[in-house]
Amino acid sequence: MYQQKTGKVAVPEGKKIIVHIGFDFDSSSVWMESFGKTSPVYTSRGEYGAIVGVPRVLDLMDKYNFKGTFFVPGHTADTFPEVCQEIVRRGHEIGHHGYMHEDPTDLPYDEEEAIMVKGLEALDRIGVKPVGYRSPGFDFSPNTVEILEKYGIKYDSSLMGNDYYPYCPAPCTIHFDRANEFGEPAKLVEMPASWFLDDFPHSEFIMTRTGMKPQSQIFEIWKTHFDYGITHTQNGMMAVCTHPQVIGRPHNITMLEEFINYILERGACIMPLKDIYERVSF
Repeated sequence: MYQQKTGKVAVPEGKKIIVHIGFDFDSSSVWMESFGKTSPVYTSRGEYGAIVGVPRVLDLMDKYNFKGTFFVPGHTADTFPEVCQEIVRRGHEIGHHGYMHEDPTDLPYDEEEAIMVKGLEALDRIGVKPVGYRSPGFDFSPNTVEILEKYGIKYDSSLMGNDYYPYCPAPCTIHFDRANEFGEPAKLVEMPASWFLDDFPHSEFIMTRTGMKPQSQIFEIWKTHFDYGITHTQNGMMAVCTHPQVIGRPHNITMLEEFINYILERGACIMPLKDIYERVSF
């Protein structure tokens, strides 16, 4: 019988839960690669994230004196190196996020590995050696874990097999005519993600399908997830995923500040994922 290798987090004394507020700094790469949009309108949305969104979130984090993790595609690091260097200068973590926001799901091993290397090289040019990874689009191929471990990645935040507790992902062989089979858990530590805790699908406008929900709905989802965590779990965490080009908009940055105040007043502490990783035990 399969049993998940689930961990726990050493929450600081006097606190109830650790919350990570992070940023996928995709810039234009998400539009160019994931949606095939290269017009000036779409690239300007990525530009907004770099020129307007990132400075706003950095100032907000300074105001409340906490650090976060920015998952940065290599293309973003090459296009906006000064912005990325400012993120580092202010003491925040940068993680690997592909090169051109590529979906690895169906890639052959050598192509996925080449993207990993190209992303690492781009981050190295801004002085970063990442220990964390988030897959563009929250997806993996059967080879992703092996490649991450090969290149020294210690934790991932893409999978959704838990909500409040880190775990070690086990490879799953899919069968349609009988039960799926799980292998031995990886050494890689998974910091679980969720589309519900991601601002992009709730808020971003994408032609044929649109989020554009009022920010109050996003706040309510995140607030409820947090409230459940502090009343029903112990030694846990919560990972919120935002995007500078989304969360940096006036209505959303205001909501994010409201959420920050809410959780800090109720026993949360906020940390980058690399610091949470150091507190995980199994």
